[in-house]
Amino acid sequence: MSAQTGIALVLALASTTLTNIAYLRQHDAAAALPALSLRRPLHSARALLTDRSWLFGFALESGGFALYVVALALAPLALVQSVTAGGIGILAFASARMSRRRLGRHELAGVLISMLGLLALAVSLAGGGSGEGDGGTIRGILVWLGATVGVALLSLALGRRFGALAVAEGLAGGLFFSIGDISVKVATQGGTRYALTIGVIVGYTLGTAFLQLGYQKGAALTVAGLATLVTNALPIAAGTLVLGEPVPAGVFGALRVLAFAAVTVGAVLLARPDRTPAEGDVVDPSAAPAVAEH
Repeated sequence: MSAQTGIALVLALASTTLTNIAYLRQHDAAAALPALSLRRPLHSARALLTDRSWLFGFALESGGFALYVVALALAPLALVQSVTAGGIGILAFASARMSRRRLGRHELAGVLISMLGLLALAVSLAGGGSGEGDGGTIRGILVWLGATVGVALLSLALGRRFGALAVAEGLAGGLFFSIGDISVKVATQGGTRYALTIGVIVGYTLGTAFLQLGYQKGAALTVAGLATLVTNALPIAAGTLVLGEPVPAGVFGALRVLAFAAVTVGAVLLARPDRTPAEGDVVDPSAAPAVAEH
């Protein structure tokens, strides 16, 4: 591993630490605000931007983002995301400490399985596949981003249909954040690809918006945990499938497949709240009229 790659990994770790602490601060602040709505964007933005606690969380998130951009400029997308994906563990630990509670069974299982998958992913990187790819084609990149938008809209529709808006908005937030992450990597390649800065702005703006809406309906670990898993799993896949970053062969390749399977199972478990929340948990009130407006 080169010194440049080592620096990128340290920056990625610092980035995910700041970002996940920021998620918890934003969750607590947004949950205490009047109902936010995409139908009233200016009113909702004003409510967030005038709340000091939320602004502090946003400042932490912005600092994490700046470190993330530098890391992406120094190392492949899949490698950087494999480190930032470990944020789910940081999020779980910080969530339990800040709320002074124990994790529920599904939460704990989801976190442990996800961490197992991320460990498998990290080991798979030792087998190669940590170099830059050919960058892919603009057409392939746009198709991937468009499909991601479609999945986000579908998750929101299903969330409304089945009364699971907190889960749906967490997923949608993560999907839009993944658009921002992939767009950042493409934009750092320079030339005409700077145009993907539009994807950065749209992805992070909508990702942030849906995350705040989800925070008002569900627990931080469920909403931000799902967002974190999706935000990292999709760019890792895109690095291989769209940007042409190399994949290890043999056992290491099998470990990467195991990693994706574990992350998926972990996301499913995090999306299933325990029937009897532990003391101090935030119960998902997604069916409540006061926060159902969109």
